[in-house]
Amino acid sequence: MADNFAQTVKQATDIVKVIGEYVRLRKSGAQNFSGLCPFHQEKSPSFSVNVQHSYFYCFGCHAKGDVFTFVQKIENISFPEAVRAVAQKSGIPLPKREWNSPEEAAQAGLRRQLIDIHEAATQYFQQALQSPEAARAREYISSRAITSETIAQFRIGYAPDDFNHMRDALGKHFNDETMRASGLFSSKEQNDEGRPTGNMYSRFRKRITFPICNEAGKTIAFTARALDSDEKSGPKYMNSPETPLYTKGQVLFNLDKAKSAIRTQDYALLVEGQMDCIRVFTSGIQPVIATSGTAFTEHQVRLLGRFTKRVVVNFDPDTAGANAAEKSLALLTEAEFEVRIVTLDGGLDPDRFVQEKGIVAYADALKTAKPHAEYLVDRARALFPQRTAEAKVKAVNFLLPHIRRLPSAIQRTQFVDDAAQKLGIDSSLMRQELQHAATHRLESVRSTSAQQMHETERILLRALVLPETDKARQRAASELAAHPEWLEGMAAADLMEALAGAPVEGNPLDVAPDDRSRELLARLLSEDQVSDPSMMLVEVGNVLHTLERRRLERRQRELKSMLAEAERRGDESMIGKLQSESVQINRALRTL
Repeated sequence: MADNFAQTVKQATDIVKVIGEYVRLRKSGAQNFSGLCPFHQEKSPSFSVNVQHSYFYCFGCHAKGDVFTFVQKIENISFPEAVRAVAQKSGIPLPKREWNSPEEAAQAGLRRQLIDIHEAATQYFQQALQSPEAARAREYISSRAITSETIAQFRIGYAPDDFNHMRDALGKHFNDETMRASGLFSSKEQNDEGRPTGNMYSRFRKRITFPICNEAGKTIAFTARALDSDEKSGPKYMNSPETPLYTKGQVLFNLDKAKSAIRTQDYALLVEGQMDCIRVFTSGIQPVIATSGTAFTEHQVRLLGRFTKRVVVNFDPDTAGANAAEKSLALLTEAEFEVRIVTLDGGLDPDRFVQEKGIVAYADALKTAKPHAEYLVDRARALFPQRTAEAKVKAVNFLLPHIRRLPSAIQRTQFVDDAAQKLGIDSSLMRQELQHAATHRLESVRSTSAQQMHETERILLRALVLPETDKARQRAASELAAHPEWLEGMAAADLMEALAGAPVEGNPLDVAPDDRSRELLARLLSEDQVSDPSMMLVEVGNVLHTLERRRLERRQRELKSMLAEAERRGDESMIGKLQSESVQINRALRTL
């Protein structure tokens, strides 16, 4: 964003009006307004905005800056994004953006069209919910105690039981490419990216629709609940497929509405499903987000970390929910989050608990949330309840990976002492086990079991054992062969390299390079396979996309260190080369 445009925006912007969207300001002088600071907890106003000089200052936490600094800080966005946001708030047209290539311009144009078609689809579903056909949908919504205010706030709608009506209605306003890329329509014929190539029909039919929004509140996908439960109706919940706008593992449901409360209250409540999230949010507990299922990814952890480092996890108490909580704990603790876990009485999910016992009881339950270490120890005792030596060994082995992930030695020691006491084990023995694991860390990583592998490795391994003619296998093998650096640090690196280089004929275990790899692969193959094989190509594409982003981010960190060293030496030639490569990587990251 050009400096002269930023200055134009700053001079034309009413800083009081912009900040007043976030802070309740009162006039406190000829040129000053004051209010409660949004960046720290306070009861008396210490936050001041000066009209004449267009700046803000907090006498409590000492936050200060201009209108761009304020929007950057409160929205957790970059400076160029803040300039654009302030310009839009002030009604200032943005300068025409220049693209590096026709392909980049076309891709940006498609994304804009996809935003527009999802907004049109949201309105279509909202209108359909008022139709006579949607009477049963309205009855179901009413039975779930969802109010008209909630329907409007979350833009809940209904997808009619019709293959063609929505296609024909939207087709009047959007071209064929946008329709096919949107994920709103299906076809019996699809291309390698999973987009329909034949005659299109509505993906969502006879379902209640819930828009999934990005951080800016724009609809980018849908979750749709079936009204019927027979086999013909398909799964109970159906999500939009991956599109240029939507990647499931990169979105947190309700973040657009909850981010202000998360920032203000400095914690996030993480639940599983959209209805859990909607119920809790509309009942008055605002910092709540959902993962749209039990999946929780590294990208979502980074996204959440922009707003808070404190999380309360309230997944369903069933086995899937407990397993999801453990995986979430692993990712969050590695990222140095403070994590607590709440388990609701009666095996209820948050939606039913609030309906049956009220939001006050739910708020009280949240206050009893256990620190993650205490939760895991209790979980180990529940999994291995016998007081035998064998059960204690299993409990310790269950806990050790979680203990190793803690970033602080003090935290690890405290975890060990608490676990030893509750399990009836000498704490010195547990410390020896922990030390042994640390000393043999490389060996430990290489002997990782299939259950402990990261999901990216599991997806790639499942693809690589498919027949040579399968498109998912072909793509995985060719991309891994072209980018061996992607395998760096993976527990199954040697195995994937072997599978990628040697098509599987017969028993895939014969391709495994060693006993450890054979055991790892055997464990993986003994698990339930992907329920929808047609989604394998999409999943492989998402994983490869993630691996490339990680590679670019690693290289960007390396360049930062190299650049600092070059600047220290005053090596102008090297500085220029490193800066040029850094710009290229930034461009590549923006397109991913």
